[in-house]
Amino acid sequence: MEFAREFIGQYGYFAIYGLLALGVIGMPIPDEVMMTFVGYLASISVLNYSVSIVVSFGGAFTGGLLSYTIGKKAGRPLVEKYGKWVGVNAKRLGRVESWFLKYGYWSIILGYFIPGIRHLMCCFSGISRMAMGRYVLVSGIGAFIWCVVFISIGFYVGVLT
Repeated sequence: MEFAREFIGQYGYFAIYGLLALGVIGMPIPDEVMMTFVGYLASISVLNYSVSIVVSFGGAFTGGLLSYTIGKKAGRPLVEKYGKWVGVNAKRLGRVESWFLKYGYWSIILGYFIPGIRHLMCCFSGISRMAMGRYVLVSGIGAFIWCVVFISIGFYVGVLT
């Protein structure tokens, strides 16, 4: 977290965008903690609250879209080739795809709030060949709500302290 704090301090909104994009793709970045910190910085007027939400949304959405594209282009072959090493076989992949096709929209929106799951949901959207337009809409809704919630928590904690 110290790295993220220094990086944001030095590079501002560019750092927020980049770190969130990488975090949603799957890099080990504490996204929720970082966004809460961004909200706090907005509460003490270091950053602008509205701009922070827009930039955070852009980073999260970009990361989700990249993860979707990776899943769509390379996901199935990678899972079929290396899935056995993590306990994923063709039968399990089929079950996950069936479940995902049934609950996919909600799992994408709610998945943003569960660390580790948001990365998989974006990727599985691509693997299951969810239509790009639908993915963009649903992922955009989830990413926006996620960013607003965590930045607002940090903002209001900062205002109250």
